[in-house]
Amino acid sequence: MKKVALIRVGVDSGSGGIQGPLFSDGTFEYIPIPDGFSVDSRTYGNTVGRRGHPLVEYFPASRRHSMKNQSIHFDPEFETCTYGDPTSPKAGLKRLEGGDLLVFYCGLQGWDFSSPAELFIMGFFLVEAAGRVGNFSGEELRNLFGENFHVRHPKIFESQKKDLVLVKGSQESRLFDRAVPISSIGKDSRGRSIKILSPKMRDIFGDFNGHLSIQRSPPRWVLPQFSNKAADFILSLQ
Repeated sequence: MKKVALIRVGVDSGSGGIQGPLFSDGTFEYIPIPDGFSVDSRTYGNTVGRRGHPLVEYFPASRRHSMKNQSIHFDPEFETCTYGDPTSPKAGLKRLEGGDLLVFYCGLQGWDFSSPAELFIMGFFLVEAAGRVGNFSGEELRNLFGENFHVRHPKIFESQKKDLVLVKGSQESRLFDRAVPISSIGKDSRGRSIKILSPKMRDIFGDFNGHLSIQRSPPRWVLPQFSNKAADFILSLQ
């Protein structure tokens, strides 16, 4: 039985200050978060999205000058399909095994039409390998994870390698052409509005053992009784 985990990635109001753009035909741009170390050569100004526009154009006009040379933390990356994270909330991803699914979702808002910010599934990895740095040989790190943000920058890698968890997706992994909405509005314990897994998606993914909030959360693990249904759904998407 496959394990299925969902994690939020990409810019949001707290990291980047925007939501990604959603277009009226259901397509979208994946805009990664800013690089807090300012070491990557890829910037919002020199990185072109799938629609042929530099990513900086999706920021408000008042911020484009300041964001043009801001380097990008490209993670996950869908060229060689890798994801890495050294933080404790993501440590459980080391439990992923070959054939499991790591599902990525992000915040998107209407760009060329009116649509409020919601959360959408944007892609997935069909896991080939996962673990901490120490689980891989030097050759495996280079061959499997050489394009990952945390591995490609030596100083960052050296400072994070003790805690870094890496996930490699197989060739069947993909970034979707069209985003799939998964959120609705709920309330937290203080009565404040938060984004939660929608009732429709609960029929597919379950309720994460009662932890319905997906606004900013640790990875959400699909309960075993829903994992096959969830995996079939994800693999059916384009």
